[in-house]
Amino acid sequence: MAAIQKRTTATGKVRYRAIVRIKGHPSQFATFHKKSDAVLWAQQREAGLKLGKTFTDVLPNNHTLSNLIDKYILEVLPQKKDQCPLKQLRWWNREMGNLPLDQITPAMIVECRTKLAQGKTHYGTKRLPSTVNRYLAILSHAFTVAWKEWQWTDRNPVMQIRKLKEPRGRVRFLDDEERARLLEACRESRSPHLFTIVVLALSTGMRKGEILGLMRKDVDLRGKRIVIQETKNGERRVVPLVGPAMELVRRIVERGFQESDSFIFHHFGQPDKSICIRTAWVNAVKRAEVEDFTFHDLRHSAASYLVSRAVSHLV
Repeated sequence: MAAIQKRTTATGKVRYRAIVRIKGHPSQFATFHKKSDAVLWAQQREAGLKLGKTFTDVLPNNHTLSNLIDKYILEVLPQKKDQCPLKQLRWWNREMGNLPLDQITPAMIVECRTKLAQGKTHYGTKRLPSTVNRYLAILSHAFTVAWKEWQWTDRNPVMQIRKLKEPRGRVRFLDDEERARLLEACRESRSPHLFTIVVLALSTGMRKGEILGLMRKDVDLRGKRIVIQETKNGERRVVPLVGPAMELVRRIVERGFQESDSFIFHHFGQPDKSICIRTAWVNAVKRAEVEDFTFHDLRHSAASYLVSRAVSHLV
């Protein structure tokens, strides 16, 4: 079966990509300046394959999902602010890593989606629909990169998969006692940065990804502000940095590293690698005995004078 895809390059030029898929043969594709040339090539190639003709200009694509994940982790993941998708990528690697990319079908991914939805996290809790959707999202992005940038495949099978329906968002606030217990649990965490990160979230309303993605160049201690280079909406935003959050961040910055591209919250000895706080956060919430509370819920309690007063005595 032949298909023609219209593409626009970064410079605004239009190209036409011809794709031919015949059962028993590797997918074949070529790019042309004119649509008519793409159509003619696809028709001739399809007819030739059906007659048993072989073509020396197209080599079999032997890349597996494991190859894709390894390359994605090495080249793409370091550019992301949140390093937690590493665990999700490893899960996909265990499930289908040995399969060639052109053999992975939407039906296979649906089976994996069902397995994810019915399974449990390593904390013993059932996976939420939003969690399953994040697993699908990281796999989809990996396929898109392999398709559009590396040309390892000519499709993204995840695009044909529907996401699970997520419940409507709810608003959850911490009362004074819960806030005090949570902050104390974060301060006692084995993660050296968890307390500062939570105070920063409570004081500024920043998202977890925005905080973990902060670099030295984003923090202006003299101007008492943080510049978020790219928000969830793709816009640049300035956040005031005051009170306990200001002092905590100052301590980290003045601890030694000054490189502008260093992450504020990084692994020891690896300033170019942001940390993941998922386990530390979950454990702190459990120790604090705070029920039904997520990191994102910290935004609901932000910018309150009660927050500043509540954390000031703990700094």
